[in-house]
Amino acid sequence: MAGITKTTVYLDAAAYRWLKLLAQKSGRTAAELVREAVAEYASRHTPTGAMPKSVGAGRSGRGDVSERAEDLLEGFGAE
Repeated sequence: MAGITKTTVYLDAAAYRWLKLLAQKSGRTAAELVREAVAEYASRHTPTGAMPKSVGAGRSGRGDVSERAEDLLEGFGAE
């Protein structure tokens, strides 16, 4: 599992029993159910103004692009 970080979660005995029962009934592991629950909780509580995943996807790796914008766009749109 790439990108997985191990952590510890403390549950009361009743919640742990429910988790194990749900995992058994669904044929999944308790860890899978916890990851799914955390992901769902996080998605519900992400601010609506969160940045789209595409932001930064086209990074050039150069820090001077904005300074050279006019030079880079010279002739753009010309026929």
